Amino acid sequence: MPPPDTLSPWLAERLGVELVGSTPVGGGCIHSAWCLHLATGSRLFAKTNTPSCLPLLEAEAEGLLALAAAAGDEGPQSPVPLAHGLAGGSAVLVLSWLDLESSRSAVDIQQWRRLGAALAHLHRSSLLRPCMAADRPGEAFGWPTDNFIGSAPQRNGWDEDWGRFFVQRRLAPQLEHLARGGNPLRHAEWLLERSGEWLAEHRPDPCLVHGDLWSGNAAITTGGQGAIFDPAVYRGDREVDLAMARLFGGFPAAFFAGYAAAWPLPPGHRFRSDLYNFYHLLNHANLFGGSYLGQCQGRIDTLLSRAAQEGN
Repeated sequence: MPPPDTLSPWLAERLGVELVGSTPVGGGCIHSAWCLHLATGSRLFAKTNTPSCLPLLEAEAEGLLALAAAAGDEGPQSPVPLAHGLAGGSAVLVLSWLDLESSRSAVDIQQWRRLGAALAHLHRSSLLRPCMAADRPGEAFGWPTDNFIGSAPQRNGWDEDWGRFFVQRRLAPQLEHLARGGNPLRHAEWLLERSGEWLAEHRPDPCLVHGDLWSGNAAITTGGQGAIFDPAVYRGDREVDLAMARLFGGFPAAFFAGYAAAWPLPPGHRFRSDLYNFYHLLNHANLFGGSYLGQCQGRIDTLLSRAAQEGN
Protein backbone atom coordinates (compact mmCIF):
# COMPACT_ATOMS: atom_id res chain seq x y z
CA MET A 1 0.00 0.00 0.00
CA PRO A 2 1.23 3.55 -0.70
CA PRO A 3 2.06 5.94 2.18
CA PRO A 4 -1.12 7.22 3.82
CA ASP A 5 -0.46 10.94 3.20
CA THR A 6 -3.68 11.00 1.18
CA LEU A 7 -5.50 10.39 4.46
CA SER A 8 -5.07 14.00 5.59
CA PRO A 9 -8.67 15.12 4.91
CA TRP A 10 -10.10 11.97 6.49
CA LEU A 11 -7.92 12.32 9.60
CA ALA A 12 -8.83 15.98 9.92
CA GLU A 13 -12.54 15.16 9.68
CA ARG A 14 -12.51 12.08 11.92
CA LEU A 15 -9.96 13.07 14.55
CA GLY A 16 -9.35 16.79 14.08
CA VAL A 17 -5.61 16.28 13.54
CA GLU A 18 -3.21 17.59 10.92
CA LEU A 19 -1.00 14.99 9.24
CA VAL A 20 2.44 16.29 8.26
CA GLY A 21 4.13 13.02 7.28
CA SER A 22 4.33 9.26 7.66
CA THR A 23 7.01 6.60 7.89
CA PRO A 24 6.60 2.84 7.41
CA VAL A 25 6.74 0.54 10.42
CA GLY A 26 7.95 -3.03 10.01
CA GLY A 27 6.74 -6.21 11.63
CA GLY A 28 3.35 -6.93 10.05
CA CYS A 29 2.65 -9.52 7.37
CA ILE A 30 -0.99 -8.71 6.50
CA HIS A 31 -1.37 -4.92 6.51
CA SER A 32 0.96 -2.02 5.80
CA ALA A 33 1.83 -0.23 9.04
CA TRP A 34 2.69 3.44 9.49
CA CYS A 35 3.80 5.97 12.03
CA LEU A 36 1.72 9.10 11.42
CA HIS A 37 3.46 12.35 12.32
CA LEU A 38 1.11 15.13 13.38
CA ALA A 39 1.54 18.89 13.37
CA THR A 40 1.46 18.87 17.19
CA GLY A 41 4.60 16.71 17.26
CA SER A 42 2.71 13.65 18.48
CA ARG A 43 2.36 10.34 16.65
CA LEU A 44 -0.35 7.85 15.80
CA PHE A 45 -0.16 4.30 14.47
CA ALA A 46 -2.06 3.31 11.32
CA LYS A 47 -2.70 0.15 9.35
CA THR A 48 -3.79 0.27 5.73
CA ASN A 49 -4.86 -2.35 3.23
CA THR A 50 -7.17 -2.83 0.28
CA PRO A 51 -10.85 -1.95 0.86
CA SER A 52 -11.81 -5.65 1.01
CA CYS A 53 -9.73 -5.98 4.20
CA LEU A 54 -11.81 -3.51 6.18
CA PRO A 55 -13.59 -6.33 8.12
CA LEU A 56 -10.20 -7.49 9.47
CA LEU A 57 -9.44 -4.00 10.76
CA GLU A 58 -12.92 -3.61 12.22
CA ALA A 59 -12.54 -6.91 14.08
CA GLU A 60 -9.14 -5.81 15.38
CA ALA A 61 -10.61 -2.56 16.70
CA GLU A 62 -13.41 -4.47 18.43
CA GLY A 63 -10.93 -6.88 19.98
CA LEU A 64 -8.73 -4.09 21.31
CA LEU A 65 -11.72 -2.40 22.93
CA ALA A 66 -12.71 -5.70 24.56
CA LEU A 67 -9.20 -6.24 25.92
CA ALA A 68 -9.13 -2.73 27.37
CA ALA A 69 -12.52 -3.26 29.01
CA ALA A 70 -11.28 -6.45 30.70
CA ALA A 71 -7.81 -5.17 31.58
CA GLY A 72 -8.82 -2.11 33.59
CA ASP A 73 -5.91 -0.41 35.33
CA GLU A 74 -4.04 -3.59 36.31
CA GLY A 75 -4.08 -5.51 33.04
CA PRO A 76 -1.80 -5.21 30.02
CA GLN A 77 -1.82 -2.03 28.00
CA SER A 78 -3.27 -2.11 24.46
CA PRO A 79 -3.36 0.55 21.75
CA VAL A 80 -6.61 2.51 21.65
CA PRO A 81 -8.65 2.34 18.42
CA LEU A 82 -9.28 5.93 17.35
CA ALA A 83 -10.83 5.61 13.90
CA HIS A 84 -11.37 3.07 11.14
CA GLY A 85 -13.03 3.06 7.76
CA LEU A 86 -12.40 3.61 4.05
CA ALA A 87 -10.29 6.60 3.09
CA GLY A 88 -8.02 7.51 0.21
CA GLY A 89 -8.80 4.26 -1.59
CA SER A 90 -7.70 2.16 1.41
CA ALA A 91 -9.11 0.44 4.45
CA VAL A 92 -7.63 2.20 7.47
CA LEU A 93 -7.33 1.61 11.20
CA VAL A 94 -5.80 4.36 13.35
CA LEU A 95 -4.54 3.52 16.84
CA SER A 96 -2.82 5.36 19.64
CA TRP A 97 0.97 5.15 19.45
CA LEU A 98 2.84 2.89 21.88
CA ASP A 99 6.57 3.40 22.43
CA LEU A 100 7.90 -0.16 22.54
CA GLU A 101 11.37 -1.31 23.50
CA SER A 102 13.12 -2.08 20.22
CA SER A 103 15.39 -4.72 21.76
CA ARG A 104 14.13 -7.46 24.04
CA SER A 105 17.56 -7.73 25.59
CA ALA A 106 17.02 -4.24 27.02
CA VAL A 107 13.92 -5.36 28.93
CA ASP A 108 14.18 -6.09 32.65
CA ILE A 109 13.10 -9.69 33.25
CA GLN A 110 10.78 -8.50 36.03
CA GLN A 111 8.80 -6.52 33.48
CA TRP A 112 7.98 -9.79 31.71
CA ARG A 113 6.96 -11.25 35.04
CA ARG A 114 4.61 -8.32 35.58
CA LEU A 115 3.15 -8.82 32.08
CA GLY A 116 2.35 -12.43 32.96
CA ALA A 117 0.61 -11.32 36.14
CA ALA A 118 -1.25 -8.61 34.20
CA LEU A 119 -2.54 -11.17 31.71
CA ALA A 120 -3.81 -13.30 34.62
CA HIS A 121 -5.62 -10.21 35.93
CA LEU A 122 -7.22 -9.62 32.52
CA HIS A 123 -8.42 -13.22 32.35
CA ARG A 124 -9.81 -13.22 35.87
CA SER A 125 -11.43 -9.78 35.71
CA SER A 126 -13.21 -10.66 32.46
CA LEU A 127 -15.24 -13.39 34.15
CA LEU A 128 -17.91 -11.05 35.48
CA ARG A 129 -17.28 -8.03 33.29
CA PRO A 130 -19.01 -7.57 29.90
CA CYS A 131 -16.39 -6.57 27.37
CA MET A 132 -18.73 -5.40 24.60
CA ALA A 133 -22.41 -5.32 23.67
CA ALA A 134 -24.00 -8.78 23.49
CA ASP A 135 -21.14 -10.30 25.51
CA ARG A 136 -22.10 -13.18 27.83
CA PRO A 137 -19.64 -13.19 30.77
CA GLY A 138 -19.86 -16.29 32.92
CA GLU A 139 -22.39 -17.95 30.63
CA ALA A 140 -20.84 -19.37 27.46
CA PHE A 141 -17.79 -19.72 25.26
CA GLY A 142 -17.45 -17.81 22.01
CA TRP A 143 -18.08 -14.25 20.84
CA PRO A 144 -21.07 -12.31 19.50
CA THR A 145 -19.52 -12.04 16.02
CA ASP A 146 -17.15 -14.04 13.87
CA ASN A 147 -13.68 -12.50 13.54
CA PHE A 148 -10.27 -13.48 12.21
CA ILE A 149 -7.17 -15.45 13.21
CA GLY A 150 -4.49 -13.73 11.18
CA SER A 151 -6.18 -13.23 7.82
CA ALA A 152 -8.32 -16.38 8.12
CA PRO A 153 -11.96 -16.40 9.27
CA GLN A 154 -12.52 -17.47 12.87
CA ARG A 155 -15.94 -18.95 13.59
CA ASN A 156 -17.56 -17.92 16.86
CA GLY A 157 -21.15 -17.85 18.11
CA TRP A 158 -21.89 -19.22 21.58
CA ASP A 159 -21.72 -22.64 23.19
CA GLU A 160 -21.96 -23.53 26.88
CA ASP A 161 -19.72 -26.59 26.38
CA TRP A 162 -16.04 -25.69 25.94
CA GLY A 163 -14.96 -28.99 24.40
CA ARG A 164 -17.72 -28.86 21.81
CA PHE A 165 -16.94 -25.23 21.03
CA PHE A 166 -13.24 -25.93 20.53
CA VAL A 167 -13.85 -28.96 18.34
CA GLN A 168 -16.66 -27.51 16.22
CA ARG A 169 -15.61 -23.84 16.00
CA ARG A 170 -11.83 -24.15 16.02
CA LEU A 171 -10.45 -27.52 14.88
CA ALA A 172 -13.17 -28.73 12.51
CA PRO A 173 -13.28 -25.64 10.21
CA GLN A 174 -9.49 -25.69 9.81
CA LEU A 175 -9.38 -29.43 9.06
CA GLU A 176 -12.25 -29.06 6.59
CA HIS A 177 -10.43 -26.23 4.83
CA LEU A 178 -7.30 -28.33 4.49
CA ALA A 179 -9.29 -31.24 3.07
CA ARG A 180 -11.07 -29.02 0.54
CA GLY A 181 -7.67 -27.76 -0.56
CA GLY A 182 -6.51 -31.29 -1.27
CA ASN A 183 -4.55 -31.80 1.95
CA PRO A 184 -6.61 -34.11 4.17
CA LEU A 185 -4.83 -35.30 7.30
CA ARG A 186 -4.79 -38.93 8.44
CA HIS A 187 -6.96 -39.72 11.47
CA ALA A 188 -8.47 -36.19 11.45
CA GLU A 189 -11.97 -37.44 12.30
CA TRP A 190 -10.61 -39.65 15.05
CA LEU A 191 -8.69 -36.70 16.46
CA LEU A 192 -11.86 -34.57 16.51
CA GLU A 193 -13.76 -37.31 18.35
CA ARG A 194 -10.99 -37.85 20.88
CA SER A 195 -10.54 -34.11 21.44
CA GLY A 196 -14.12 -33.83 22.59
CA GLU A 197 -13.53 -36.72 25.00
CA TRP A 198 -10.28 -35.23 26.34
CA LEU A 199 -11.95 -31.90 27.07
CA ALA A 200 -15.21 -33.33 28.42
CA GLU A 201 -13.99 -33.39 32.03
CA HIS A 202 -12.18 -30.06 31.78
CA ARG A 203 -14.38 -27.25 33.09
CA PRO A 204 -12.64 -23.94 32.42
CA ASP A 205 -14.09 -20.52 33.06
CA PRO A 206 -15.15 -18.59 29.93
CA CYS A 207 -12.44 -15.92 30.12
CA LEU A 208 -11.83 -13.27 27.52
CA VAL A 209 -8.69 -14.45 25.72
CA HIS A 210 -6.38 -12.59 23.38
CA GLY A 211 -6.59 -15.55 21.02
CA ASP A 212 -3.36 -15.04 19.05
CA LEU A 213 -0.76 -14.42 21.74
CA TRP A 214 2.53 -15.24 20.04
CA SER A 215 5.58 -13.15 20.95
CA GLY A 216 5.10 -10.77 18.00
CA ASN A 217 1.82 -9.61 19.54
CA ALA A 218 3.27 -8.67 22.94
CA ALA A 219 5.96 -6.25 24.04
CA ILE A 220 7.24 -4.06 26.83
CA THR A 221 6.86 -0.30 26.45
CA THR A 222 9.73 2.10 27.06
CA GLY A 223 7.89 3.02 30.26
CA GLY A 224 8.18 -0.58 31.47
CA GLN A 225 4.55 -1.63 31.04
CA GLY A 226 3.51 -4.84 29.29
CA ALA A 227 1.43 -4.46 26.15
CA ILE A 228 -0.57 -6.83 23.95
CA PHE A 229 -2.10 -6.13 20.53
CA ASP A 230 -3.34 -7.69 17.26
CA PRO A 231 -5.94 -9.84 19.06
CA ALA A 232 -8.34 -12.54 17.86
CA VAL A 233 -10.56 -12.33 20.93
CA TYR A 234 -13.27 -14.64 22.20
CA ARG A 235 -14.35 -16.21 25.47
CA GLY A 236 -12.44 -19.44 25.95
CA ASP A 237 -10.18 -21.43 28.23
CA ARG A 238 -7.49 -19.07 29.51
CA GLU A 239 -4.97 -21.81 28.83
CA VAL A 240 -5.15 -21.11 25.10
CA ASP A 241 -3.22 -17.85 25.59
CA LEU A 242 -0.50 -19.51 27.66
CA ALA A 243 -0.28 -22.33 25.11
CA MET A 244 0.11 -19.95 22.16
CA ALA A 245 2.77 -18.02 24.08
CA ARG A 246 4.87 -21.21 24.10
CA LEU A 247 4.26 -22.30 20.51
CA PHE A 248 6.84 -20.18 18.66
CA GLY A 249 8.97 -19.16 21.64
CA GLY A 250 9.95 -15.59 22.47
CA PHE A 251 8.35 -15.32 25.91
CA PRO A 252 10.86 -15.70 28.77
CA ALA A 253 10.22 -18.04 31.67
CA ALA A 254 9.50 -15.03 33.88
CA PHE A 255 6.31 -14.32 31.91
CA PHE A 256 4.90 -17.76 32.72
CA ALA A 257 6.13 -17.57 36.31
CA GLY A 258 4.35 -14.24 36.75
CA TYR A 259 1.12 -15.71 35.45
CA ALA A 260 1.38 -18.84 37.58
CA ALA A 261 2.02 -16.81 40.71
CA ALA A 262 -1.13 -14.77 40.08
CA TRP A 263 -3.39 -17.62 38.92
CA PRO A 264 -1.93 -21.15 38.67
CA LEU A 265 -3.02 -23.41 35.84
CA PRO A 266 -4.85 -26.66 36.68
CA PRO A 267 -3.40 -30.16 36.17
CA GLY A 268 -3.29 -31.43 32.59
CA HIS A 269 -2.53 -28.06 31.02
CA ARG A 270 0.61 -29.31 29.25
CA PHE A 271 -1.34 -31.91 27.26
CA ARG A 272 -4.12 -29.42 26.53
CA SER A 273 -1.48 -26.92 25.40
CA ASP A 274 -0.44 -29.25 22.58
CA LEU A 275 -4.08 -29.73 21.60
CA TYR A 276 -4.88 -26.02 21.69
CA ASN A 277 -1.83 -25.15 19.60
CA PHE A 278 -2.92 -27.66 16.98
CA TYR A 279 -5.47 -25.01 16.00
CA HIS A 280 -2.72 -22.49 15.24
CA LEU A 281 -0.63 -25.04 13.36
CA LEU A 282 -3.67 -25.86 11.23
CA ASN A 283 -4.25 -22.19 10.54
CA HIS A 284 -0.63 -21.76 9.44
CA ALA A 285 -0.94 -24.83 7.23
CA ASN A 286 -4.00 -23.33 5.55
CA LEU A 287 -2.38 -19.92 5.15
CA PHE A 288 1.17 -20.91 4.24
CA GLY A 289 1.28 -24.65 3.48
CA GLY A 290 4.81 -26.00 3.33
CA SER A 291 6.29 -27.59 6.42
CA TYR A 292 3.21 -26.72 8.50
CA LEU A 293 1.33 -29.57 6.80
CA GLY A 294 3.85 -32.08 8.12
CA GLN A 295 3.78 -30.47 11.55
CA CYS A 296 0.00 -30.84 11.67
CA GLN A 297 0.14 -34.51 10.77
CA GLY A 298 2.86 -35.02 13.33
CA ARG A 299 0.78 -33.28 15.99
CA ILE A 300 -2.19 -35.58 15.31
CA ASP A 301 0.02 -38.66 15.55
CA THR A 302 1.67 -37.41 18.76
CA LEU A 303 -1.58 -36.51 20.49
CA LEU A 304 -3.23 -39.83 19.68
CA SER A 305 -0.12 -41.80 20.65
CA ARG A 306 0.32 -39.97 23.94
CA ALA A 307 -3.34 -40.41 24.82
CA ALA A 308 -3.11 -44.14 24.11
CA GLN A 309 -0.05 -44.49 26.32
CA GLU A 310 -1.77 -42.61 29.15
CA GLY A 311 -4.97 -44.64 28.75
CA ASN A 312 -7.09 -41.69 27.59
